[in-house]
Amino acid sequence: MKIQENIRPQDVVILLKIIALGEQEWFHHTLAHDIGISQSEVSQKRSRYAGLIDESRKKVMKMALLELLEHGIRYVFPQRPGALVRGIPTAHSASPLNKVIQSDENYVWPSAKGQVRGQAVIPLYPSVLEAIEKDSQLYELLALVDAIRVGRAREVQLAKKELEKRLC
Repeated sequence: MKIQENIRPQDVVILLKIIALGEQEWFHHTLAHDIGISQSEVSQKRSRYAGLIDESRKKVMKMALLELLEHGIRYVFPQRPGALVRGIPTAHSASPLNKVIQSDENYVWPSAKGQVRGQAVIPLYPSVLEAIEKDSQLYELLALVDAIRVGRAREVQLAKKELEKRLC
């Protein structure tokens, strides 16, 4: 019996990190270190099986990833804003959407390092909080994904347009 290779939240984080790196050369062990996950998780077997990365495991299939993010992320990895906590802004409360959306309601990833109070949004993967300290592009991509996961219609549409600009 074959084991099903379902995509996991950390796979999305890995793919977004590869996109954030752009043309920079990277290795599996450095990618694992930068994201804060084990090197075995970076093997990307699940992403390859899902058609989200090529056979060399170096090139993200951006259109396929964009389709997953635009149409599936809110159903596959749903999230509902929770209690008011201190944390790091995400979704429409973070760049780039906070430049076009004015809101009294903040969404944050719970963190003692955070300076903003808002409704808690659990990040796709726990190590995201460390990974974004080193990579502002990854932070923005993850915040856009969260806008799709938890946003209202306007936030979702703006996030989709911004992701499309960055991925294609």
